[in-house]
Amino acid sequence: MLVAALRDLQWRRRRFLIAVLGTALVFSMTLVLAGLSASFVNEVDRTIKTTGADEWAIATGATGPFNSSAVLPAGTLAAARRLPGVTAADPFVAIGATIPGDTPKHVTMIGAVPGGVGSPKVDDGRAPRQPGEIAVGSRLGKDIGDTVQMGDKTLRVVGTVDGSGLYGGMPNVFLTLQDVQGLTFGGAPLFTSIALRGNPRGNIDGARLVTLTQTKKDLLQSLGSGRQTINFVGVLLALVAACIVGSVIYLSALERVRDFAVFKATGTGTPALLGGLAVQAVIVSLVAALIGALLALVLAPIFPMPAEIPTVAFLVLPVVAVIVGGLASLAGLRRAITVSPALAFGGA
Repeated sequence: MLVAALRDLQWRRRRFLIAVLGTALVFSMTLVLAGLSASFVNEVDRTIKTTGADEWAIATGATGPFNSSAVLPAGTLAAARRLPGVTAADPFVAIGATIPGDTPKHVTMIGAVPGGVGSPKVDDGRAPRQPGEIAVGSRLGKDIGDTVQMGDKTLRVVGTVDGSGLYGGMPNVFLTLQDVQGLTFGGAPLFTSIALRGNPRGNIDGARLVTLTQTKKDLLQSLGSGRQTINFVGVLLALVAACIVGSVIYLSALERVRDFAVFKATGTGTPALLGGLAVQAVIVSLVAALIGALLALVLAPIFPMPAEIPTVAFLVLPVVAVIVGGLASLAGLRRAITVSPALAFGGA
């Protein structure tokens, strides 16, 4: 049966090649979608790590330091600095903004005390040290020395942070706290959270402490439906791949009716027939998975949204391909087991 299955693949190679290419495209999109879902988590991790904070203090009714517009009460900063376990504490602001232009760009504007907790760790250049300077996420497409217009301020880029963004690729920009307060609060010395370093313990009137885990959960919660949709589409694409391979295997089974009759007349059992169909389907799926993985590596960098395909997705893909092949082989099995051995001798 194995030899017969391989010979059938060779005989109908054009049909199987079309199935391989179609399935490969589906697999590549599955990998890219996995990369999109992973990038949502990665960008949150990078942003939190870039600030260097261990915890934050936020307004009691706020959900997190990056999703709050509620300012903290006066005296909160001093109270935070007095907490046991705190080694440093500085005011922090993160708020959405838009950079004007022919194509306006939405960004997350982050303000911190220069050199303080929350001041960004940059990959090229340096962090802002004085008003009029800005560090940007690399996705903004700005280089060191360029200028960025925000409100009535013209800011000079002094540093860049690789892949820094939130909410599915929206770039982060890092300013001094003074500049952000000027753009957001009319220059008033207000802030929406406090970036803490150390292991704070205790309570602050009018505020609450949030850990890095809670901060990450809050940021990902706003993308929850998007990630669920992406994962759901990924499952649907796997089913589409099974349908593509299954349709080709079924057509092959229809054309091999007399072959199956001969096999049955010579004593070949149903498990052997299924094995032959499964070999064909799995070979098609595995070759499609290989081509799909290579295609995904080409598509991911040019995808409109950041797609960081995790290594585990490439490792899981062959397993998915085998499962897809196994399911697809069932499409032709029913036709194979209903064939009468009499057909081998020209009977009806």
